[in-house]
Amino acid sequence: MASAAKSRPIVGITSDIAAEAYSSGRAYSRMIAQAGGTPIILPCILDCVRDYLDHCHAIILSGGGDPNMAAWGQPTHPKANPIHPDRQTFELAILDALAAEPDKPALGICLGMQMMGLHAGAELNQHLPDTLETAAKHIGRQEHEIAGELGRGRVYSHHRQALTTPGLMSVVAIAPDGVIEAIQDRDRPFYLGVQWHPERTSDPKLGLGLLSRLVEAARRAPVRA
Repeated sequence: MASAAKSRPIVGITSDIAAEAYSSGRAYSRMIAQAGGTPIILPCILDCVRDYLDHCHAIILSGGGDPNMAAWGQPTHPKANPIHPDRQTFELAILDALAAEPDKPALGICLGMQMMGLHAGAELNQHLPDTLETAAKHIGRQEHEIAGELGRGRVYSHHRQALTTPGLMSVVAIAPDGVIEAIQDRDRPFYLGVQWHPERTSDPKLGLGLLSRLVEAARRAPVRA
């Protein structure tokens, strides 16, 4: 790929499936463009995974519903909202492909972080209200505090599930109630999952700044021959 293209790196954003439509929240693309990247939406077509990674300088695994835990030998919680099986198969294939290209920057957001974690052997609390008194602070499309290696601030959050262990990855941010808010693979240049939505977070470092870091990592990443 021509080096000129990396002045505005191409960032692929995984899509959701609803009925017969692929969809993506407009905020993802808008904020990637604001961060200096060129966003493209990736339909969940398994045969295209290799082409997607060949053409994208970075990948965002976007938010959505909940994983179907049968893939990890566990029953899915009755109050879960499982994503379309084609999306889950596709995103696991993306994660497999990324594992073979450790220099390719990737950011998991909300569901995307959970999929990253599960792929790396993490464990998932499938329904926070069952075990966490402060679960409402995470569910209600509101901002709450987080702190850790990524900084301290308020982030926009909406999730009923959360990782309870990071698997082979490292915890790099938590909420005051102990909920894991970010995980990272320290052996890769940029492989990060965040439980919040940076594309909707007003904090400049934890919102647009995080997406700018992804775009800059994409500029620096080596081009696959």
